[in-house]
Amino acid sequence: MVPAPVGEYFEAAPGGSPANVAVALARLGVPARLLARIADDMLGRRVRQHLTVNGVQLDHAVAAPEQTSLAMVSIAPDGGASYDFRITGTADWQWTADELDGALDGPVVALHSGSLALTMPPGAAALRALIARAAATATISYDPNCRPLLMGDPAEVLTGVYELLAVADVVKVSAEDLEWLLPGTRPEEVLEDWLGRGPAVVAVTLGGDGVLAGTASGVRSRRPTVPITVIDTVGAGDTFSAALLAGMHRRGLLGAAARPALRAVDAETLDALLDEAALAAAITCSRRGADPPTADDLLAHGAPR
Repeated sequence: MVPAPVGEYFEAAPGGSPANVAVALARLGVPARLLARIADDMLGRRVRQHLTVNGVQLDHAVAAPEQTSLAMVSIAPDGGASYDFRITGTADWQWTADELDGALDGPVVALHSGSLALTMPPGAAALRALIARAAATATISYDPNCRPLLMGDPAEVLTGVYELLAVADVVKVSAEDLEWLLPGTRPEEVLEDWLGRGPAVVAVTLGGDGVLAGTASGVRSRRPTVPITVIDTVGAGDTFSAALLAGMHRRGLLGAAARPALRAVDAETLDALLDEAALAAAITCSRRGADPPTADDLLAHGAPR
């Protein structure tokens, strides 16, 4: 539920972090399959329609008997978003190992996950096991995307983050996440520490201060933000992750066989990837709600073909 454009009202908008990533990937021309437990209720049907219309493959989605999760969004004067949730016993968190059988069938070159799905029992354990298996054949992309209201003790969450860093290839984390997980620690320090834990690429998004990133081979980069009028930041981080993956996909850097090439990307390639992701995120910030750009939108804003 997001603020309506006029008055003190809410309007329903399909979303959720991995769903936003899947929609953004599909809009950028990358085939995307969403592993999701989608309820057969009014909101669930709207979610399914939204994903289908945007070209997200739902052949591996589960028709869940539980209700749809609900997030309520508040927008600050600077466009920043805060969240309140209604998720007890809802569809998203009830994964079983059987439901994930065959999840990686077909030409899957990357698996992205993050946020609440990897911390909420009982399904988190099944999803983490899937990620561990997927690392043998696919690029693993991870965004902690912390939700302090629901995730509990940040020290315990950080332990789980470190476990995933050991198998992740591409990691995106926000400065806001880091302030909750590691208060008082400079983003530069976190970047060095996290790269030492296994990933090929780590990107720390800094809001209006741009993005800081590095690679396992020693490349470091700091890129500026894209000047734009911010309406709200809903879905901006998800769009950044999707555009980063889309850029890697276009350059043949996804999949287990491409892992050495991903770890060895040069400074020019890293900067180009970051600039494309930052532009896509900025366009999302210029729109209400999680409304990521298409490939044509990026071209219209000056992105290279």
